[in-house]
Formats: sequence, structure tokens, C-alpha cells
Amino acid sequence: MARTGLYKSEVEKARNTLIAQGRHPSVDAVRIVLGNTGSKTTIHKYLKELEEEGGGNAGSKVPISEALQNLVAQLATQLESEADNRIAEMAAQCTEKDHLHAAEIAELRASNAQTKEKLDLTIAAIKQEIASHEQTREALQTESMAHHTLAQQVIDLRERLAENEVHRQSLEEKHQHARDALEHYRMSVKEQRDQDIRRHEQQVQQLQAEQRQLQQSLINKQNEITRLNQDGARWVAEIAQAQKNIYEEQTSYRKLNSQVEALRVIEQRAKLLEPQLNEKDVLIEELKTRLTDFSSRNTEHQQHLRQIELELNAAKAKIDAQEMMMVELKNLLRERMKPEDTEPHLGK
Repeated sequence: MARTGLYKSEVEKARNTLIAQGRHPSVDAVRIVLGNTGSKTTIHKYLKELEEEGGGNAGSKVPISEALQNLVAQLATQLESEADNRIAEMAAQCTEKDHLHAAEIAELRASNAQTKEKLDLTIAAIKQEIASHEQTREALQTESMAHHTLAQQVIDLRERLAENEVHRQSLEEKHQHARDALEHYRMSVKEQRDQDIRRHEQQVQQLQAEQRQLQQSLINKQNEITRLNQDGARWVAEIAQAQKNIYEEQTSYRKLNSQVEALRVIEQRAKLLEPQLNEKDVLIEELKTRLTDFSSRNTEHQQHLRQIELELNAAKAKIDAQEMMMVELKNLLRERMKPEDTEPHLGK
């Protein structure tokens, strides 16, 4: 860097030192003697003033090679200044690009983190919905099994009710036949008695002769009546039992109706659960679609991030190459200036 406060006496002292050593006092040589400090423009100005102070003839006797050296030195100084400015400008542009890329990378990473967080929440929601879906499905299967069991019980009870109804009708028919037979017998007995009374009036003597036979017949008739009464009592007992069975079947029928009502309630609950199950299926499909979308966006973000990193590496490589070119150019200029610096002063 150029040192501030460079004095003309210091430049003159360095110039005299180089002349005493038999070296040409060029701008770079003087600057090296000064410890690589001071502006080349200032050093060149002081050297020019010292040469003018040394006499007009000295200025007129300056060899052409020294003028060329000064021109080359000025061109080198200007080229180095322009190169430094260009390097600084490119470095500033690269720094700005680095900041922009860093900001974009940070933004993409934040977006990627948000997307990952949303993806984790979505996966958790999907797992929860799947668990709820499985619970609903299990509940529906349980209700379906219960519905099937109750339906089979209803069918069995209806079959039993039909069988009991047939048995009850059979008992009623038997009871009706028994009452008809008893009524027929009573009518027959009544008619027989009427005929006997009429015949008694007409055949008193025959009845007296046949009294024993009639008594025996009466005993037989009484035995038959007793048997019929016993059959009637048995039929009454069977009818009572049949009525009891009918009452029990009616009770069973009422219980069956209650079960049927419960079954209807279960069917209604199953019908209500089916739309919810369908809605959850639709929600699961939507969540799967959102998950696919999030995965695609995440892949795109990662690809964009890799592209930006490649561009950043390419820009850094380009800057490094340009810096190496500038270093090589400086070295080349120094190599070209060294033989001229070491030549003895032609006008000495």
C-alpha cells in the first residue's frame, strides 16, 4: 500500500543510493529501496523534478531506453491499478453474488425445513387417519357380525314362531273337534232321552221287561260319559297348555320385536358410519396427494439448491482463475522489468 507523507528528500536519497550502486533509479527500484512504500505516481513525480533540477542538459541527454522504461513503468502502474480495480470490482461482485446465493440458500433451507415440518405433520395426520380408519373399519366389522348374528336369530325365532303357530292351530283344531264331538254327543243323548221318554210312555211294559238291560246300558252310557268327560278334561288341559304356549310364544315374539328394533338401530348406525368411512377414505386420498405434492416440491427445492451450489462453485473457480491470471501478469511484468532495473545508467 502507498505510504502517506512521502517526502521528496526520501525519494532523492533512494535515487542517489541506486546511482551509487550503478543501478538505474526507476520508479519500482526507488519504491523497493523505500521499503515498497509510497505511491508510484508520487515517486515518478519526484524523480522527474529531481532530473529537472539536475539541469536541462541532463534532461536532454536522457537515453531513449530510460524513456521507454519510464513509459513501461507508467503503463505497468496503470495496468496494475486497473487490474487491482478490476479485481476489487470482481471481488465485490462475487461477494455480492455470494451474499445473494447465501441468502437464497438460507431461504431455500428455511423453505425446505418448513416443507419437511409440513410433511412430518401430514405424515402424522395420515397415520392418525389410518388408525382411525382401521378402528372405524373394525367397529363396522363388529357391527356387521352382530347384525348377521341377530339376523340369524331373527330367522330362527321366526321359524320357531311359525312352528308354534302351526302347533297352536293344530291344538285349536283338536279342541274344536273335541267340542264338536261333545256337543254332538250331548245332542245325541238329548234326542235319545226324548225318544226314550216317548217310548217310555208307549212301552212302559217293555221298559219294565228291559229294565235290567237298560240299567246295564245306562251304566255303559255312564262309563262312556265318564270317559268322554275325562277326554274333555284332558282336552281342556291341553287347550290350557296350548294357551300357555301361545302366551310364551307371544312373549318371545315381543322379545323378538325388541331385538328386531335393536337390529334396526344397528343398521341405521351402520348406514351412518358408511358415509363417515367414505369421507375418511376421501380425506386419506387427499392427504396422499398432498404428500406426493410436498415430496415433488422438496425434490425441486433440492435440485435448485444443488444448481445454485454448482453456480457458486463455478463463480469461485472463475474468480480464482482470474486472480491467478493477474498474479501471473504481475510476475511477467516484474520479470520484464528486472533486466532494465539492473542495467547501469547510460548517462553516467
